Amino acid sequence: MSVELLTYRGHIRNWRALCDALQIDKNLTREAREQAIVVKAYEKWGTEVGNHFYGMFAFALQDGEKIVCVRDQFGTKPFYYAVTADKKLLFGTYIREILDTPGFVRELNEDMLQIYLTLSYVGGTHTFFKGIEKLMPGQVLVFEQGKVKISTYWEPTFAPDNSKSLEEYADEIHTTLQDIMKEVKEDSEVAESFLSGGVDSSYVLAMSDAKVSDSCGYDDERFDESGLAKQTADYLKRENLRCKITPEQYFAEVPYVCEYMEQPLADASAIVFSIACKETAKHTKLCYSGEGSDEFFGGYNMYRNANRYGENLKDFYVGNTMIMKEDEKKELLKHYTEGILPISIVGDLYDRIGKYDYLTQMSDVDIQVWLEGDIYLNVDKMSSACGLEIRMPLTDRRIFDIASRMPSEYKVNEEQNKVAFRTAAAKVLPEEIAFRKKLGFIVPIRIWLADAQYNQEVKKVLFGENAAKFFHVEKLREMFAAYEQGESDLWRKIWTIYIFLVWYEIYFA
Repeated sequence: MSVELLTYRGHIRNWRALCDALQIDKNLTREAREQAIVVKAYEKWGTEVGNHFYGMFAFALQDGEKIVCVRDQFGTKPFYYAVTADKKLLFGTYIREILDTPGFVRELNEDMLQIYLTLSYVGGTHTFFKGIEKLMPGQVLVFEQGKVKISTYWEPTFAPDNSKSLEEYADEIHTTLQDIMKEVKEDSEVAESFLSGGVDSSYVLAMSDAKVSDSCGYDDERFDESGLAKQTADYLKRENLRCKITPEQYFAEVPYVCEYMEQPLADASAIVFSIACKETAKHTKLCYSGEGSDEFFGGYNMYRNANRYGENLKDFYVGNTMIMKEDEKKELLKHYTEGILPISIVGDLYDRIGKYDYLTQMSDVDIQVWLEGDIYLNVDKMSSACGLEIRMPLTDRRIFDIASRMPSEYKVNEEQNKVAFRTAAAKVLPEEIAFRKKLGFIVPIRIWLADAQYNQEVKKVLFGENAAKFFHVEKLREMFAAYEQGESDLWRKIWTIYIFLVWYEIYFA
């Protein structure tokens, strides 16, 4: 019986080699070519098919009586599924594909709220919709005779190799990225490149043939990286387009982001990214972005604390964010259930990665939980919502392979993070750009949220009827009052609750 492709989204980078191996006409359109690759590769390699692809992908195939679903190694493309009462499999790369199925009953999975209030995103296999699950990165789902069987075809593994010097690793990063840049687009395609003040996007731009870079900025110079981006673009002799974001524009964008994200994501940069995608889509349909290297190569400042955290990591570290602790949630939530803990998402993971050094453990958790749940979700949902395609050259198994062999001291030392990666970037960038201190994707929301000009709608939502279904509203009032009186760090907690409530209004109210 022939294999039929049921759904597919992605971009397969090594398509030329696969066309040769699978005897596929390279002159087919991209859509026809990639569909043929997925089918013929599955026919040849079965459920190991994902190990033969470089790039981004999520797909489902009909193989006789069974359905086979595959998600890429890092989870750059989402995949959701549900099994109905009559043992049928519903699936899609968007949750709405399942929600829109006749007969599917939309019901809130309120347990997920406890996880979300700590992470600020939906981590792990469950979703906010009862019955709808996520296929995780590097997994294969086989559905046969009404039963789901999930297996892992790829997961991050680390084996430090001390035989190479820092410079040799930097050389390997550089030459590998050169090879990848030949694959990320075809000669007929024209791409632009997102550019911040950081090394990742600067390195990608430098290594690409993009003639135009796209940046975001604000009137408040304390938060505006666009000047640094412009300096990089000028150095590389590329055009730089700057999108200035106002607080009015930012707050107005929230419902749109909550709708198209499909699940609540309280990463404040997601709103900015959505606006940036819309602006960029006005003049291109293809753009590069620099995600992946921070998690692979030790880019976050918190990684310097790895040895200090030590054995305690397995008791609390679930990834890059920690918004609320359990005692805070118990005070705020009307329905708190003991035992629903964020650490449960990674309990089994620590059993496997406990043999690694502490920096590697943190990196592994972030690669498997934070990247999938926050970073890649944001990139995929906000770009696809406006018809922009984003390709991330640094998110590649070949780049990760280098990181997996690199000793931790080449990633993070007392003075610097992402040492080897920055050394590689310095081959095409000035030292002041390649070794610039990590700034993060800064958003002035801490200030805007306290301003009565902009926060009236936020207060209306926080203190409204929907909030009262889940939270002790008097506690929310106390929290917001403390924030307005100077406890500025409370903005993250407030924003996380606000985003959930806006999302809830769209999908359930």
